Amino acid sequence: MGEWDRVFRQHRPLPPHPQRGRARPPPRSTAFRCVLKYLHGAALSQGTKYQLRLSLFDATYHHFFGKTWRSSWRAASTAPPRLARATFNEVVYFHTSLNHPGIAAVVEVVMIAGKGDGGSQHLSCGFGTIPLFHGGSEVTNPATEDRMLKLYHGTPRALLHPRFQDPMEKNKYMTVMEKSHLQYALKSHQPLEAIFHLLPENLLVSGLPTVPGLLPARGDADDCLQKPRLMKTVTCYLERLFIQLYPSLEEFEEELLDLLNSDRLLQANTAPDGEEVVIRERRLHVGVHNGLRFVRAPQVAVLVPDVELSPGACQRVSSSGARDAGQALVLRSRIQLSEMVPHPAFRVCFQLEYVFCSMGRTGGKALSVSARSEAADMRSVRWAVWSPVPGAGDTDVVLPLRGGARRGPCQTLVYRTPPSSRQGKHVESGTVQFHVSTDSEEHLVTAAEILCKDRDELKQPPTPSLRVPTPRRVPGSPRGPGLSVSQLVASPGGTGQILQQDGCITHLEADLGSPDTEPCANDQLQALPFTPLQLPMAAVGLQACSSHVSLSRAALARLHAAGFPDILDRNQEPVEISEPVELGSFNLRLEEADPLQGNEIVLQFLAFGRDAQGGVEGLWPRTVFLTFQFYRFPPVTTPRLQLVSTDGGLAAGLGVPAQLLVRVNEDGTLNKPPGLQLKYMVDPAFLRPGEQRWFLRYLAEHSLQIDIWDGDSLLHVGSAAIKLEPLLRQGQTAVRTYHELEVATTEYEPDGTVLGREALRHGALRPLGVRVAVRGRLHLCLANVGHPCEETPGQLPSHSCSVTAPDSAVITPGGNLCSLNTPGGRRTAWARRLVDVDNELEAALRSRRPEGWPKQRAWDLQVIDAYRDHIKEESIYQMLNQAITATHTVHAVLGTAEFFEFALKNPYSIQHTVTIEVNHPELSVILDPREWRHFKELTKSVTPVEEDMFHLRDDLKPQVYLRPSETVHIPFKYQTFSADPAVVAAQGPTGLGISANENTHSLGKSGAKQTKLIQVSFQVSGGKPIALLRVKVEPQPHVVDQTFRFYHPELTFLKKTIRLPPWHTLPGTPVGVPGGQPEMFVRCSDPDIICETKSLGPGEPQDIFLKVAGGPSPQIKKFFVAIYTDTWLAAPVQIWQFYLHSLQRLDVTCTAGQLTRLSLLLRGTAAPRRVRAFTSQPQELEVDPSGAFVLPANGIQDLYIGVRPRRAGSKFIYLNLVDVESHQLVSSWLLCLSCRQPLISKAFEISLPAGGGKGCNKRITYTNPYPSPRLYFLCTNRPDLLQFKEDSFEVAGGEVYTIGLRFAPSQTVGEEEILIHINDREDKNEETFCVKVLYQ
Repeated sequence: MGEWDRVFRQHRPLPPHPQRGRARPPPRSTAFRCVLKYLHGAALSQGTKYQLRLSLFDATYHHFFGKTWRSSWRAASTAPPRLARATFNEVVYFHTSLNHPGIAAVVEVVMIAGKGDGGSQHLSCGFGTIPLFHGGSEVTNPATEDRMLKLYHGTPRALLHPRFQDPMEKNKYMTVMEKSHLQYALKSHQPLEAIFHLLPENLLVSGLPTVPGLLPARGDADDCLQKPRLMKTVTCYLERLFIQLYPSLEEFEEELLDLLNSDRLLQANTAPDGEEVVIRERRLHVGVHNGLRFVRAPQVAVLVPDVELSPGACQRVSSSGARDAGQALVLRSRIQLSEMVPHPAFRVCFQLEYVFCSMGRTGGKALSVSARSEAADMRSVRWAVWSPVPGAGDTDVVLPLRGGARRGPCQTLVYRTPPSSRQGKHVESGTVQFHVSTDSEEHLVTAAEILCKDRDELKQPPTPSLRVPTPRRVPGSPRGPGLSVSQLVASPGGTGQILQQDGCITHLEADLGSPDTEPCANDQLQALPFTPLQLPMAAVGLQACSSHVSLSRAALARLHAAGFPDILDRNQEPVEISEPVELGSFNLRLEEADPLQGNEIVLQFLAFGRDAQGGVEGLWPRTVFLTFQFYRFPPVTTPRLQLVSTDGGLAAGLGVPAQLLVRVNEDGTLNKPPGLQLKYMVDPAFLRPGEQRWFLRYLAEHSLQIDIWDGDSLLHVGSAAIKLEPLLRQGQTAVRTYHELEVATTEYEPDGTVLGREALRHGALRPLGVRVAVRGRLHLCLANVGHPCEETPGQLPSHSCSVTAPDSAVITPGGNLCSLNTPGGRRTAWARRLVDVDNELEAALRSRRPEGWPKQRAWDLQVIDAYRDHIKEESIYQMLNQAITATHTVHAVLGTAEFFEFALKNPYSIQHTVTIEVNHPELSVILDPREWRHFKELTKSVTPVEEDMFHLRDDLKPQVYLRPSETVHIPFKYQTFSADPAVVAAQGPTGLGISANENTHSLGKSGAKQTKLIQVSFQVSGGKPIALLRVKVEPQPHVVDQTFRFYHPELTFLKKTIRLPPWHTLPGTPVGVPGGQPEMFVRCSDPDIICETKSLGPGEPQDIFLKVAGGPSPQIKKFFVAIYTDTWLAAPVQIWQFYLHSLQRLDVTCTAGQLTRLSLLLRGTAAPRRVRAFTSQPQELEVDPSGAFVLPANGIQDLYIGVRPRRAGSKFIYLNLVDVESHQLVSSWLLCLSCRQPLISKAFEISLPAGGGKGCNKRITYTNPYPSPRLYFLCTNRPDLLQFKEDSFEVAGGEVYTIGLRFAPSQTVGEEEILIHINDREDKNEETFCVKVLYQ
């Protein structure tokens, strides 16, 4: 007998009374700790051995339940004049959810008495009851330590007598044992709640290690339940599971159904009524059992026969074991058991369950839902247990199935096959076979595993389908992945219903009709991969885009003759268009020596056209708007721009190669002239000292990323990027260049290859597994007009400046000296009324003044003297503070460390230990001398660096030791990672209420600056300050290098891995860093976002891992990520901007080429709106109503959608509900499509010439298999390569129809598989033909 069998047989608690189990939901269980200390009384005999037995009793229903606990035998002893005593000191633990006053613990006292034949027997000599609850559901007096239990003569069986009354004192038949009692203590025990999953309810156990799954108690203690400690769990995976039933699956189920039909007629005492019992579903319950209970509610998976699998899956399953085809039940998914513990009493339990329902034979139609709900029946037919072998690793397991009158862990009656009339003997019970693997070894998590794990977490359970397929008699099982109808409508009072612990069933069945070619390393189930619509595009090829023009000369002539406004220089002369200079050939000294230091940057957007190779996916927008951010100016959302053809008409259909961008007025009319022109004034008068050189470097090294959005649907069209280097004038008065940019979007590739050392240019990155598709081309002009500037810009500011004591001077970054006072050396102050200054003088000032000029003057002088005396102390304190206060201004940029040093002098003639106190976390003292030395090297500072200069107190405040009159330099660093809301503005497709109404932007008007002051105090002993430093922080906008937009289901976590580009491609990275490729670091502006980077090894690229919590739809979360290449995070080499769009998620399971209809519930806002639904794939998603409609205020309305995917696999479609009047986004959905490939009934192959031609005409035949005429509809997955002569046809029953096909020519050589779907009147797929076309 194994350990599990021993524990299972020894602990079989009796269930509570059936009336107690009807509480829904069941109340929370209460844990108890009962200490039975000693038995005392005159009824005890010295030397006699006694035992205590504890049981649970329900006085309301006169019912014992649970399992009786027995103590060890103890002998009674006496010491006159005291009475006899038997000491036990044993602890009992249990928990129960029956929190009723009638629930009690019964203590029975048992003694060993001799018999006449010289033997011994156990006699009950008394009992008592311990109430557990009083009045309501509260524990009885939990604070009381010791109690005395009154004992009664007799046996606890007296509680079962019909005349027993509760409470016990009312029973005249009960006699109290005089001078005898039991000393005990009962308390609630919360630590026991941690093992509720291991210990069954109402089971009384001692503190000895009798509960499998617990570690022994620490030290010499033997009570492991006082502070229970759990053993470490091991994750097991069960896959390739199948069950064989003998003699065969068909014979087993036939005999089982015959017996059930006979039993049904026998119970109803009726003759055959035309109904029969059929199989609805075959389930397998899998759970981990520790001998006492299931550790977690068993998982439920649906089994299917081999014959119901697809041919490919059937071959795969058949190869995993030797058995007859079609004679096994197969589990198509993998089961994960994460609660397994390496203990001999832990076993995996399997229970095979059949779900039956009654079906009438009349007309071959199923019964109604109400009739099926009454007839639904679940029966257990087999079970098995398996004990894992520790350290066995991956192995194949074969277990025999059990059945019949045998007690099993599922607490249900199990079917046993009777003697077969055909064989004359009992047949075997069957076997269950599976492959097991564990995940106990520690291993490194690679980026591929993390991505695969993220996809698994994003997978949601399939949407249950309420359509009931007509079940067959043998075998009958639904094929859908969702919960079956029997689970949804089964009656709770069914005769064969199993016990569902915790009321939870985990449904593991997934639609795996096509097996995974490369299963995930952590989980075989292929999760639906989620991909955002827009990821940052790769900047590869931007040089070619900026210099190469794909339009013909005629198209260019029409484009430039459209009447775009000229760009004028400072002499009001038109700036001629010049060819862009070669990238990387600029001269920074030539720019700095330019006398025209003012720059007027002009962005002129001209036209937008469909790409000739972009295909026909998606409708071409009628209007568009752009979003981007230039330098540190606020982000821009342009107004809506109408696409107009060059001949003056509106753009329609597929469009022409280039369509003019014309601004739409508020009344809907078009603005003249065409195009959109934005100007940015970069005047050194509004720049920080030396920022002019930073701006020039920005133009030389960075790109401008532009997002293009559909102005009607607010869907993302694509992104474009352009190098800003052509804006450098290089000594010219003005430059103007013409550019044609590729507008691209990204599409997900499920099995994208990982390129470890891919080198990308211009600092752009290419996300792995993403295919870039060109949607169109954006035509624009860049211009820079030089203007003279009166002020001469300063030199490049250093990151460091030395702040000294007020008695000397402040060294500014430019090296100039100025007084500590206001400019001009004068102290200025605004005059204020005394009433507004001092509240105490207000009453005196508002009182009646005395009459007469001398008295009035004397009264005024008295008030002035009183005010001077009142503020004298405060004024002196302020003057003293001002005398020791130095002020330093920091122009803070996100992620950039501003370094400076403060010259601290000891003004005393004795030594002092100075404590530095800073009242803001973003300003800190640099304590590490290596970091100090690093910043000094960056800023070319010449002050000395001292090792071990600071001492940290217990409160982490730094201290520095100063000798008499000594001066030291204290290094400070200000660095912020939080984005200032006044500096950054919202940007995105939420609406067009805020747009770029002003065509000219200036840094001087870029928004109010939120200046904050930080106080630093240098104190000696006693808290006396010797110097004060006031740091004035002025936040500045930062530059955005890359923009990411993620679309994700609402209220879920977004987990992404982004491959960092090679470090040498990032702008601003130093050249020739010793030691090879440096390590990169990242910081996020939102502290609630997990952002980290890990190196995959020497010479390998690095990845950024993001975990972001999404909000409700349609909320947009914005944050920034700064990337560093130095350990001390001095200045970021790039700043990435992220947008997380939260959308409502809808999972759809469908078949390619077949229409699936769904409905969405629309909820109105506070006001009625005129809305319209737009989709990103109108060829595959239909909406009804398709036009604009009125959404009532606070009302509910259905939006009907029809999905017809063209290709099998996983896909995402975006659906926006837009207010057509205000152009605001009302709601948005993310449709996650899981599309199956239809069954191919015929295949054809033809060869066609590539590279042009007129195409080819072919014909195929189709035979109507029905006896009546039918109407059929045709569709294909490649409408660009195949057209039908007729989209629908009607054919008589059994007749043959010829379908005419027209194959379009292809420009490329290759192979294409074109599917022809033949659908019925309801658009359900009847047959699918495959035509393999070879273009040669």
